[in-house]
Amino acid sequence: MRLIAAACTLVIVAFVAVFGAILHERTIADPAPVAQSGASTASAPASVPAATSPITTLAPAASRGGLMPEPQQAVAPQHALARQQSAGQIFTQAPARPAAPAAAAPPAPTANASCPGNPNALGVGRVVEVDTTGGPGFGFEHFKSHDFLQPGEVVLTFDDGPWPRRTPAVLAALAEHCTKAIFFPVGKHAMWEPGIMKQVVAAGHAVGSHTWSHIDLSKKSTQEAKDEIEKGVSAVRWAAGGPTAPYFRFPALKHPPELITYMGQRNVAIFSTDFDSFDFKMRKPEQVRQAVMAKLKKFGKGIVLMHDFQQATAAAASDLLNDLKAGGYKVVFMKPKDSIKTIASYDELILKDQKLPTVSDRPTTSVLRTISE
Repeated sequence: MRLIAAACTLVIVAFVAVFGAILHERTIADPAPVAQSGASTASAPASVPAATSPITTLAPAASRGGLMPEPQQAVAPQHALARQQSAGQIFTQAPARPAAPAAAAPPAPTANASCPGNPNALGVGRVVEVDTTGGPGFGFEHFKSHDFLQPGEVVLTFDDGPWPRRTPAVLAALAEHCTKAIFFPVGKHAMWEPGIMKQVVAAGHAVGSHTWSHIDLSKKSTQEAKDEIEKGVSAVRWAAGGPTAPYFRFPALKHPPELITYMGQRNVAIFSTDFDSFDFKMRKPEQVRQAVMAKLKKFGKGIVLMHDFQQATAAAASDLLNDLKAGGYKVVFMKPKDSIKTIASYDELILKDQKLPTVSDRPTTSVLRTISE
């Protein structure tokens, strides 16, 4: 009996041992849901392919327990990032994984295709064609009809030239930045310096007129004022040697109503200004730059009145264009749809005003040539 009892005890112990082993194996093979989640989280980075570039994220994401955000949260389109940066949000770069290449540096500025040699050229942001039928007025100081500039856009205008050394300095600055302006020359000055006037035209700038002798038309009779206007138009056209724009600016920005009507009948656009630089009161280039930039900051855009006749403006021109570029401003070029038609009687009159009669209109290249050096 004792032997039988011992044998039964051994059978029971063996059965319990075998059953316990089976139960332990099942527990290891099928962990509890919580354990599964933890294991998945811990092993996830090992299963994610190595990144091909650093991931830019918003700064708050860096404190989320060290977990990487979902791909669509981590990588934002470049234009979206730019808007967020401009709104003042702070960005941080996630560290690259061991297999990832080094972060690419920001792209270097590329050369301005339209301005070889100057990758930081101001250029021309926009060209608008101007139909001058009926004599439209531009410049909010006097005319409110045409608000065509967008924020940050400027129209560069220069009065009272051409003048030796000064106008060429302004032209050189404009050429360096491959940008365009409108010039309003005085008729007498244009006839004194036709070579400079031709340079302005050859550079592709718009050329209007600013009367014959820069007198205050509001103090003249209507006929005298018309004579001043038309002689100026004919003189500029003669000096330019080609078509000029149907643009006109009144001296001292004084606009007699009857002359505004006359310009409308002549289909000539009248230019006032959105703000005057008052550069004719300045002696230092820095003053000109500060005046223009301060007023642009105040108004946000505008037709700018300057004078290529002024020494300070000529000296400031290059740095001023750099200031405009650095400030994010864009130049709008107002291109005339048509050219102005001079009046024959005034074409003849300006030639008579020259000290000596014009005996030949042959170009210099046909009169003189170099035969030895």
